[in-house]
Amino acid sequence: MTTLERTVPVRVLAADPFLRAGLESALYGRGEFTGADGGVAVLAVDEVDDAAVDAIRTAKERNATVLLVTGKVDAPRAARAIEAGACGVLRREQACEQTLVSAVRAAATGHGTMPPDLLSDLFDARQAAPAAPTLDARERDVLRMVADGHETAEIASALAYSARTVTTIVHDITHRLRLRNRAHAVAFALREGLI
Repeated sequence: MTTLERTVPVRVLAADPFLRAGLESALYGRGEFTGADGGVAVLAVDEVDDAAVDAIRTAKERNATVLLVTGKVDAPRAARAIEAGACGVLRREQACEQTLVSAVRAAATGHGTMPPDLLSDLFDARQAAPAAPTLDARERDVLRMVADGHETAEIASALAYSARTVTTIVHDITHRLRLRNRAHAVAFALREGLI
């Protein structure tokens, strides 16, 4: 095994003091990890619930790379942890010293860790998920102007379209994305980063 050329600050976060002590013992006794903030946060939780997601976000806000060690995890919960900012997920029963050290090393260098079965489930779920909505350039231009408060005639004049074309573009967007109206279309496009 290769060691990192520098010591890596690692903070173990666990509500259970015995679990925290065990994780710290496995990591801090090696010489390559120091108990400090600013590097990797090893967050040990029973399950990925709202409290765990909040803890991941808090650690990320403190510029830590988060490695989640959890008792209960499935693909949707792993996805939730990753969306919150975790770079890796380990099941508690698989977190022996060697696996834990390897996962912390990976996190310290910006790489993630995931049990193979969870990774496979996440890929399967991603493939089954519907494609993310997209807008073409013309639709983005129209929605930007709607977002800026322009009326149909103003948009048509500015973009050299007929008013009917502008109305059709907005209708197509709202129909295709199943939105209620222009305001909903603008809100959706902004939230999804489409405009």
